[in-house]
Amino acid sequence: MPKFIVSLQDGADYDKVTKDIENNGGTITNDFRPLLNAFAADIPESYLTSLKSLVGGDTIKNLEPDGVVTTQDTLL
Repeated sequence: MPKFIVSLQDGADYDKVTKDIENNGGTITNDFRPLLNAFAADIPESYLTSLKSLVGGDTIKNLEPDGVVTTQDTLL
């Protein structure tokens, strides 16, 4: 199941969005509140298209694949 970071618009209903993802077979894996209005989730492919259609609207600001981020190419 693909992992994504979901950033919400200001004023979006966090509980409604996360419950909707869970009701469609997803799992919330990290909650970034109160630092960010965002969370990480495993989102089934079958629901991903529906969720992507909400990006830029009143609810979802951004949807991006979750992964490892590095600042250097080599380990010191």
